[in-house]
Amino acid sequence: MHIRVNLPHHPYDLVIEKGNLTKAGQWVAGLWQPQKIAIITDSQVHQLYTEPVKTSLEEAGFEVFVFVFPEGESSKNLAVTQDAYECLVQHGMTRSDGIIALGGGVVGDLAGFVAATYMRGIHFLQIPTSLTAQVDSSIGGKTGVNTPFAKNMVGCFYQPDGVLIDPLTLQTLGKRELIEGMGEVIKYGLIDDVELWEELQEMDGSTDSILEHAESLIYRSCQVKRKLVVADELDNGLRLHLNFGHTIGHAIEAIAGYGQVMHGEAVAIGMVQISRVAEKKGLMSAGLTDQIIAMCSKFGLPTDYEPWETEQLYTALTRDKKARGKTIKTILVPQLGQAAINQISLEEMKEYLEK
Repeated sequence: MHIRVNLPHHPYDLVIEKGNLTKAGQWVAGLWQPQKIAIITDSQVHQLYTEPVKTSLEEAGFEVFVFVFPEGESSKNLAVTQDAYECLVQHGMTRSDGIIALGGGVVGDLAGFVAATYMRGIHFLQIPTSLTAQVDSSIGGKTGVNTPFAKNMVGCFYQPDGVLIDPLTLQTLGKRELIEGMGEVIKYGLIDDVELWEELQEMDGSTDSILEHAESLIYRSCQVKRKLVVADELDNGLRLHLNFGHTIGHAIEAIAGYGQVMHGEAVAIGMVQISRVAEKKGLMSAGLTDQIIAMCSKFGLPTDYEPWETEQLYTALTRDKKARGKTIKTILVPQLGQAAINQISLEEMKEYLEK
């Protein structure tokens, strides 16, 4: 399956096919001239997938080296970014060379930021191996790293030249890591795709059912992401719909300590919390919050966080990139399959954090 992300200045394809990881060299050769390639990955993915990808690239005529950093959200920072720059310099990388991100969302975000900023930008490809990365973070060009102040505070938009998605990699994810990705999949059904929501309703919630439906879930999610990215690449309008659950979710990630609550888990909690309050305000359909809770619970996602420290969450939330002056844009789902931007004051945002 191919999906064309038809951006006017930088179109590229998402290629979704079981077993295509071992064909990475052939895929890259169709996109890039012979050059040096840095595979950037984490310690967990490195053990599983670096060797077959590296071998495939070398057989296609590329000179390849690998930069590996410790697995986890806590590694997505400026110190690891600096280590990556040093590695690229040591291997003589130039502006005609490229980086491949091999891994989950943390790898893709960090590698993309390195590619965007090294020598003001070098070639970049994504090979996502987690469900969250395959349905969301590898598409659309958002790159960045965390700071002690906020998630993804330092970053930029930098589109890849292509995204290679192999659903078979999901079989090597831990149970929690696989389930975490369903937070984003559920979001896509809620904001834009009623048929995806119906498919999720038909599933029994087991990890086996996720793997069985993986190609369909990835394809439908990517179609929603593609549509919103093409309509609003720089995140000023419609693309903000993708942030349903994220404003509160990012705040939860920050106060919990990066990696303690996984991204998809935080999104699930954020969707439930903002919906609960919005429904009380009459801004969302009655009963939709209960449907969201039921869907998240079925797949094993959390729907609450303890201890819920309202002031701490509010402080973290005010540093969110969606804040503009004394207002913030939040996303609501007035009815299933339709999202809407809700611009409110930061003061009113406190109401959405109340239990």
